[in-house]
Amino acid sequence: MNVATSNGDQTMTDSAVNALRVAVAVPVADAYDYAPPRSHAELPRGTVVQVPFGNRLVHGIVLGPGGGDIDPARLKPIAAVAPIIGLDPVFVDFIEHTARWNFARLGGVVKMVLSQPKALTPPPMQNLYSLPKIMPDGVKLTTARQRVLSLLEGGVGRIGIELARDAGVSAAVITGMQRQNLLHVDQVSADQPPPPPHLDIAGPKLTDDQIAGAEQFSAAIGKGYKAFLLDGVTGSGKTEVYFEAVIAAIKAGQQVLILLPEIALSAAWRQRFAARFGNVPVEWHSDIGEGRKRQAWRFALDGQAKVVVGARSALFLPFDNLGLIIVDEEHEHAFKQEEQVIYHARDMAVLRARCEACPIILATATPSLESWANAGKVSDGTKASGPPRYHHVVLANRVQGATMPTIEAIDMRKTPPERGRWLSPPLVKAIEDRLEKGEQSLLFLNRRGYAPLTLCGGCGHKVTCPNCDSWMVAHRLAGRLKCHHCGHETRPTNKCNACGQEDVMQACGPGVERLGEEVLQRFPDARFAVMSSDTVGSPKIAEAFIQSVVDGEVDIIIGTQMAAKGHHFPKLTLVGVVDADLGLAGGDLRAGERTFQMLSQVSGRAGRESIAGLAMLQTLEAENPVLQTIISGDRDRFLMHEAAARNAAGMPPFGQLAALILSSPDEQRLFAALKMLAASRPYYENVDIFGPAAAPLAFLRGRYRGRFLVRTHKSVNIQAVLAAWLGPVKLPAGVKLQVDIDPYNFL
Repeated sequence: MNVATSNGDQTMTDSAVNALRVAVAVPVADAYDYAPPRSHAELPRGTVVQVPFGNRLVHGIVLGPGGGDIDPARLKPIAAVAPIIGLDPVFVDFIEHTARWNFARLGGVVKMVLSQPKALTPPPMQNLYSLPKIMPDGVKLTTARQRVLSLLEGGVGRIGIELARDAGVSAAVITGMQRQNLLHVDQVSADQPPPPPHLDIAGPKLTDDQIAGAEQFSAAIGKGYKAFLLDGVTGSGKTEVYFEAVIAAIKAGQQVLILLPEIALSAAWRQRFAARFGNVPVEWHSDIGEGRKRQAWRFALDGQAKVVVGARSALFLPFDNLGLIIVDEEHEHAFKQEEQVIYHARDMAVLRARCEACPIILATATPSLESWANAGKVSDGTKASGPPRYHHVVLANRVQGATMPTIEAIDMRKTPPERGRWLSPPLVKAIEDRLEKGEQSLLFLNRRGYAPLTLCGGCGHKVTCPNCDSWMVAHRLAGRLKCHHCGHETRPTNKCNACGQEDVMQACGPGVERLGEEVLQRFPDARFAVMSSDTVGSPKIAEAFIQSVVDGEVDIIIGTQMAAKGHHFPKLTLVGVVDADLGLAGGDLRAGERTFQMLSQVSGRAGRESIAGLAMLQTLEAENPVLQTIISGDRDRFLMHEAAARNAAGMPPFGQLAALILSSPDEQRLFAALKMLAASRPYYENVDIFGPAAAPLAFLRGRYRGRFLVRTHKSVNIQAVLAAWLGPVKLPAGVKLQVDIDPYNFL
């Protein structure tokens, strides 16, 4: 048992004091015993406290009674109790389950939950101005003062900053009026509650399939845990269907959490929400400031945030009464957190829905194989599979009379582009046709920058990152070479560092910037814009970009995967995939699935209204099964084929995987650690351990890397296997071990 011991005048000798178990917001594996403060007789599970940890004070969460077998004189006392509502014990259950399932450090999960320390103290106060009960006589009213008073005539108080802004006066005018008793002032919290969604705004007319789905979701509100897979083709109106469930949950007095894979760039989704509910939801993601995060955390805790939309970390907000969880684009790999606490937000959302006893909706046009299997569409062929875990709700048709796009393959072996160019003649002709008709085209290439590789034309030397085993990507717009793994940047040079020759460095392969160069040369009169994280890096920029496309100010969009997700461009009728083979190669377990999903999603941007759409896939492997199923539109056949291959190999979702990634700045210490783990590997039935082996990226961010891969039957408790193996091992200093349950990244 871990004990936080006391020293000096912190010692408490009252033997009647019981110990409390506290999980601290520090990435450590265990919780610790502390003595309760004398000022609080009881601290229930979920109480947020401040405790001494080492030579500092940190926040933590009370889990319950301590072990009771430690001398109270050795325990450090809890230093303070946070003046906030305690966390729901059910939420604390979820925190502990998350740590156990992901083989993560409990303190790391608590640190995510308590990520806003300022939210744990009372919010700042501000002045609320209103008209005084009795207006003083003989005070001169200037024009500016009259404007201030007229704004307050309705009897509703106004915050000082807003009052000065709306009246068009300076802050000095407001303070002067206050001194002369022309204004009454109250101190109120700076955290004003967010406006609630308006539930009486009429939405679009729903189809029969949409109505049937909405009725199923609404009927589940308040009835306990139930998981739905909302499986609708692109443009089928999935969002409008789950909005009906949002309305039902709010009417029942419950809160709603909506997870999006890239919330900071989902401007179109926010616009649709605002049109349906009259205002935007509370947001939680990396692009909002600390002040708004503090408010969002408090609003979730006290129940004032009726709807929260966020990225994966929003899953760890402390809701007061969570009644519905929605995971939009559930198949997206962006829901996998790869750093610090490693988890998959979709899977943990299902876990939280179970803990909260509320329904969850997983929405997608291209279901992940895991969700497809959980909906009972495939099984491992054993009787143990049981009934489906998810209820399958299908939207098979597009709304507003739109039809699915035609998808064609362009065999680049038969119709290659000219040397030094990347667009084939059939695709060029299709773009020209759209330009003549005043329609829009999207060129998709999931590769940022200008070129993925720069090499010497004389000796063949490749420009690589000094911190990683990866090429430096040329970004000509920024005038930099960048590593997309560690962020290292440098200026490009025409001199080869290996052989010393001048003017021999060559850019190899295309990125979206290079594609833009070709578009400018081929279609000089066309208006084009690049949509990637380099050019559209914030919600405001994304919103402006999308609006410009909707308004017809862009003829050709050149985009990375950012352009493939959820956008509705009414005039877009052509999608050209520049390199449909990108992503199919390599040993990634989900390479085929990821490529199928990405190409299906981006193809679905075409023809979403009355004009038929066309998607053209440039490929050197036109006979590839993945591409053939996309062209034929037979998604289910692809999923069945993929499921059969995974089942035969014992891979997820029919088996379990865990990756062990060891890293160290010292290569010899890494080898010693790998050898130590290899020597102590356990041997169990239905458990295979592969490795050790150097990672495909054997040097990353200045650290050498090695891997083990554990594969087990689904009946095996893989976390218990890992605990028994790793628990007794003490790794050499400087060696870091990460455990990834169900890995998505095999680098």
